[in-house]
Amino acid sequence: MDITFSHTPQLFGCFHILSLLAIALFNTLFFLWAKKKNEDKLLHLLQNLGLFMILTEIFKQYFCYIYVFKRKLNLWFFPWQLCSMAMYCSFLCPLLKKEKTQNAFLVFLSSFSLMSTIAALILPMDMLRDQILLTIHSFVYHGLILSCSLTSYLILKKRKNISFLPSIYLFLFMAAIAEIINVSAHLLLNDIYIEPNMFYITLSYPSTQPVFHEIALRFSIPFEILVYLLTIILFSYLLFQLEKHFLFKS
Repeated sequence: MDITFSHTPQLFGCFHILSLLAIALFNTLFFLWAKKKNEDKLLHLLQNLGLFMILTEIFKQYFCYIYVFKRKLNLWFFPWQLCSMAMYCSFLCPLLKKEKTQNAFLVFLSSFSLMSTIAALILPMDMLRDQILLTIHSFVYHGLILSCSLTSYLILKKRKNISFLPSIYLFLFMAAIAEIINVSAHLLLNDIYIEPNMFYITLSYPSTQPVFHEIALRFSIPFEILVYLLTIILFSYLLFQLEKHFLFKS
């Protein structure tokens, strides 16, 4: 069974550019279709998107275990990255009864998730892999995060008094769980080649992210993690302000 590319897709190569164009086209058509739906249907759509993403993640975990890691333990693809949060939030959001709690999840999807998927699609170094199915899954999944963000926009557009602060608390809670996973895995496995690096904030080694890697080397890993988290919050807040100006009710 041939499951690999003849040549690994390159950054800003043909596969990358065509994937971006396909994602842009799909989500443009998706937005034009979804904007005609009422809030209840949008919430149902959001949940279905989340469920589909969870199912594809289950397939991804199986594929990685069998074909990528050859049935050996490796937690690199453990599903608790910042981009992974979109599938959980999308599925859970409609189940929340209080509108304020729903809004926190919706704002997270429309800002933090949007910011993370834009960054991942523009610089998909960890997504362009030899395995065809794994690479396609990564681009499809991040394209669906954009769909979740657009759906969240449309829901929030119908609501009033939207606040960004609760989504920060939600993000920090998720980041805390990510660090607990990182530290626990390091204590149990003590092997950076099979440990997870959830949210890219592991304390085990300097960040692999551009710029932040240099910050970690020069100032320390904890300081780099703090700067990294604050940067995510800042850019997500800027996105929120743009959305608030153009989309949300005052």
